[in-house]
Amino acid sequence: MSVFTRRTILSATIAIAALTAALPAAAQQKSIKVGVMSGAEEEVAQVVKKVAATKGLDVQLVPFSDYALVNEALERKDLDANAFQHKPYLDAQIAARGYKITPVGFTFVQPIGLYSKKVKAVADLPKGAKVGIPNDPSNGGRALNLLAAQGIIKLKDGKGLSPSLLDIAENPKNVQFSELDAAQLPRALPDLDAAVINTDHAINGGLDIRRDTIAVEKREGNPYANFVAARQGDDRAEIKTFVQSYQSPEVAKFLDERFKGAIIPAW
Repeated sequence: MSVFTRRTILSATIAIAALTAALPAAAQQKSIKVGVMSGAEEEVAQVVKKVAATKGLDVQLVPFSDYALVNEALERKDLDANAFQHKPYLDAQIAARGYKITPVGFTFVQPIGLYSKKVKAVADLPKGAKVGIPNDPSNGGRALNLLAAQGIIKLKDGKGLSPSLLDIAENPKNVQFSELDAAQLPRALPDLDAAVINTDHAINGGLDIRRDTIAVEKREGNPYANFVAARQGDDRAEIKTFVQSYQSPEVAKFLDERFKGAIIPAW
């Protein structure tokens, strides 16, 4: 190789490096993979993706239909972050599986509801009513707390956010509980007198929190706010940008217009 050729290549390399350094942030776009639940939550994440793109971040959404798989994918580094869960759920997952995952920014709250196609009010639930609840510990406990708040059951003292069926102290209507996978509850509703259903699965199942519920969890001070989660110690700028994009006026406006109170900002 001649001296002239080496000098030409070196000069071209330096020029390319200088040009790359001079490119605006949008041209040096970063990318992250984020796990979300398919359906309504994915709709919200699509808006976040658009906001993030204006900040130079390419968000690759990975939709899931099973809660149990999302944290596992994050732990294995198949994802950079996820946005689907509340703190009681993550706490239960960490206790059961030892995940090193932590919340990094709030997203929204989905007040859980008691849905029924057979009765119009809690008082109308018959003796021996069949009531469906999610079969995972955190959402099952959330369902029992809603039922206790409505006076359908009474729980033992001191059980906090994660009671189980074994913690029912009083059951005056002799309610018969069916513990089912959360995603299956909308389909099972016709065969039950009522069911406590997570809002994302209710929306995906064609249910309306205003029309089809006989009781709804409180909105203010709700301890079940969802958040973006990442692996412990991962403080990359891309994840912070994703959180900022979620906590944006554009996303707040979309939640209000699209879900009308069924999903509300938590930041």
